[in-house]
Amino acid sequence: MSRTVIHGGLVVTASDELHADVLIEGGRIVALAAHGTDAAESWTADRTIDATGKYVIPGGVDAHTHMEMPFGGTYAADTFETGTRAAAWGGTTTIIDFAIQSVGRAVREGLDAWYAKADGNCVVDYSFHMILSDVNESSLGEMDLLVSEGVTSFKLFMAYPGVFYSDDGQILRAMQRAAGNGGLIMMHAENGIAIDVLVEQALAAGRTDPRYHGDVRKVALEAEATHRAIQLARVAGSPLYVVHVSADEAVAELAAARHKGLPVFGETCPQYLFLSTDNLAEPDFEGAKYVCSTPLRPKEHQEALWRGLRNNELQVVSTDHCPFCFSGQKEMGRGDFSKIPNGMPGVENRMDLLHQAVVEGRISRRRWIEIACASPARMFGLYPKKGTIAPGADADVVIYDPHAEQTISAETHHMNVDYSAYEGKRLTGQVDTVLSRGEVVIDQRKFTGRAGHGMYTPRATSQYLD
Repeated sequence: MSRTVIHGGLVVTASDELHADVLIEGGRIVALAAHGTDAAESWTADRTIDATGKYVIPGGVDAHTHMEMPFGGTYAADTFETGTRAAAWGGTTTIIDFAIQSVGRAVREGLDAWYAKADGNCVVDYSFHMILSDVNESSLGEMDLLVSEGVTSFKLFMAYPGVFYSDDGQILRAMQRAAGNGGLIMMHAENGIAIDVLVEQALAAGRTDPRYHGDVRKVALEAEATHRAIQLARVAGSPLYVVHVSADEAVAELAAARHKGLPVFGETCPQYLFLSTDNLAEPDFEGAKYVCSTPLRPKEHQEALWRGLRNNELQVVSTDHCPFCFSGQKEMGRGDFSKIPNGMPGVENRMDLLHQAVVEGRISRRRWIEIACASPARMFGLYPKKGTIAPGADADVVIYDPHAEQTISAETHHMNVDYSAYEGKRLTGQVDTVLSRGEVVIDQRKFTGRAGHGMYTPRATSQYLD
């Protein structure tokens, strides 16, 4: 069994920072010992990685990705292979992707289709959430079976009528089922019925540019849906996790619910923290690159999101990585913003963007690791196997250079998409070396991984609810 020692770095977890060496054997972390102590000096290893002057952090857990997702007559541009390779480059060693139940079909059929897409193709480890598009007696029964086999979270949509939409009665039934089986309901909280009216009216009035995508998806309709989802969960006695929170009023709804002691959680994404409606309004249809749902908001919403992350009103930063190329995919919506495929690339950039927030004093180093690694692992039943550096944990470890400087660009990124949402953004900090279950997949900025190394990882129920 090969042994690796990571020597000389500052180990940063959600709870601690310590100058320690890390011993890895058989794909797991075996021990930590302070630099220079007899314990650390006594270790022998087949490989020693020098992390002097760098951070040693847990691999990132991105709890919201959409590889190969069908949407609006096309598919997300990243496959499980290209997407997980890009994740590794960005220091993310576990993704949780979304399997989709089609309307009129069994939940199991959708899950099996996603197992087949990912099997043998992933560079890093992966799990699945389940999108419920058709809540009925049969699919409610299947929820119990999925929880028992490690698919413990279910996403419902208050948006996209005719595609993923569930009405309040269906949502309540799914929440009641989750309350009984320990599953976690994830909610896309936007009032899709009202949004569709506003879309129709905007297009009829000739407002067809990408910026109107943001204009019709009103802050009030995200806040209203967030409030309604919270009250339905309260009635059902179930926990609730609201995905891609983008608006200050939605954060306020989550904060009020948490103040009452309700098991309500929120996620935001880098695009809402760093981008805004200014991007959606870029000329020559460039704004289409930034079309996602929930939409980008005016800049003043960013501070509420950062504050929510500092105050733990928001617990997780995921990417909602759902990339569509500008050429040939985003362009499907020229002349009609409602036909622009919704989604943005980001799985490679999350850890670096959040480190930039550390550099700028918005969050602490430990909070960086908490919102990007530990909290998503706990939220979705992967902790402490994932999300920390401790004896017994999987050796998903990133050597991070906090002093390296980089400029984000589509020219140099590894996502299978022809633009970067953060083109030209200068950052301090960069991934140097990445281990996935003890195997080096990025070695001093060289890719050494392989498709098929990544393993499917079943999950326990949310560890925030134990």
